[in-house]
Amino acid sequence: MLDRKTPPPIRAADNLLLPKATVYHLRNNIPVHTISMGTQDIVKIEIVFFSGRPFEDKKMVARSTARLLKEGTGQTSASEIAEQIDFYGGTISIPVNLDTTNITFYSLSKHLDALLPLLGEIICEPSFPQEEIDAFIANSQQRLKIDLSKNDTVAYRVITENIFGKEHPYGYNSEPMLYEQLDRKDLIKHHQKSMVAGNTIIFLSGKIDDDVLKKLDQYLGEIPQGPKRERVPFPELPTRVRKEHLHHSDTVQTAVRIGRKLFNRAHPDFHGMYVLNTIFGGYFGSRLMVNIREKKGYTYNIFSSMDTMMFDGYFYVGTEVSNELTQKTVKEIYHEMEVLQNDLMSEKELRMVRNYLLGSLLTMLDGPLNIINVVKETVSEGVPEHHFENLVKTIQHISPQELRDLAQKYFRKEDFWELTVGM
Repeated sequence: MLDRKTPPPIRAADNLLLPKATVYHLRNNIPVHTISMGTQDIVKIEIVFFSGRPFEDKKMVARSTARLLKEGTGQTSASEIAEQIDFYGGTISIPVNLDTTNITFYSLSKHLDALLPLLGEIICEPSFPQEEIDAFIANSQQRLKIDLSKNDTVAYRVITENIFGKEHPYGYNSEPMLYEQLDRKDLIKHHQKSMVAGNTIIFLSGKIDDDVLKKLDQYLGEIPQGPKRERVPFPELPTRVRKEHLHHSDTVQTAVRIGRKLFNRAHPDFHGMYVLNTIFGGYFGSRLMVNIREKKGYTYNIFSSMDTMMFDGYFYVGTEVSNELTQKTVKEIYHEMEVLQNDLMSEKELRMVRNYLLGSLLTMLDGPLNIINVVKETVSEGVPEHHFENLVKTIQHISPQELRDLAQKYFRKEDFWELTVGM
């Protein structure tokens, strides 16, 4: 008889291992990292092109090319593409990333013969119709106008611009003029130079058999050859940090961003900072949440984040508070940094954070579609093969002393840009 009074025992997530992907190569030599698991006849294909901002010759071209890929080919209109995908119950999405263009495709195995040719056509033969380009420019400018009325959007744009500089691929912002300067020839050129086999990795997951691999090679093995594209030279980063207030709109809240340049996932301190960021502002029980939301009641939400890219990264704190509480909030943010720099955290708090992080990583290993996301993250960003396992070990074993050392190294007030946007 089922015992509903006694809860199941709590077990530690001790043995977290990332399943190793099998690597195949298509006839055009594109590597295919494959996780074959599960019982459902579903296939997920994610095609990663190294064609983002670090590889563009003109601002906004990478984003615009990605957004317009599905808007028609030499043979099929945008509406026909959408209709065919819907008819077979598939999905094709092209999220915009700073470093890459990712085409994410889902389908039932039995419909691959119907949808894979269309996917190959979208990749190899986009026509970039002028009317779609014009509509994209108009819509983007209108959406930008709306976004720029929001304090938090302005704050995010300016803090990244301050950290990296206005001309850096990670620092420049979309502007109406940049959209107006887009030309169809720019999109065609970027597509031909960047979306080639030598610049591509494919990540395949689901219930995979030889027939699926054969079909993948049949339709995506036709992506034309070409060399791996080198990134453009990056300008020098700003070296002198400063405080800045931007007067913006008649609102009752001020957006706060405090940030600094950090590093990408390959840096030796990434794993430790991943834990420290969680403690500081990376989950609901973080230091910032407990102090500034729960004890002080200054804000509904406050967080810290480590954003990593292929070639760099940055750390920032974000919140929105009433105008009269802005400086008090900023003071408390720095106070929490100083506490982490000076005091050793308790084993009780560290144990809570360990369990939270290990539980989060456990969900990332739940099924092939989640596992392939971890594989994609490590492979596309060029981190070591055992990156995930090393992260688990760091979470399990990092000491309060090591966390204090990291806070002393990376939480120095003089290294942070400080930005407030509001009244």
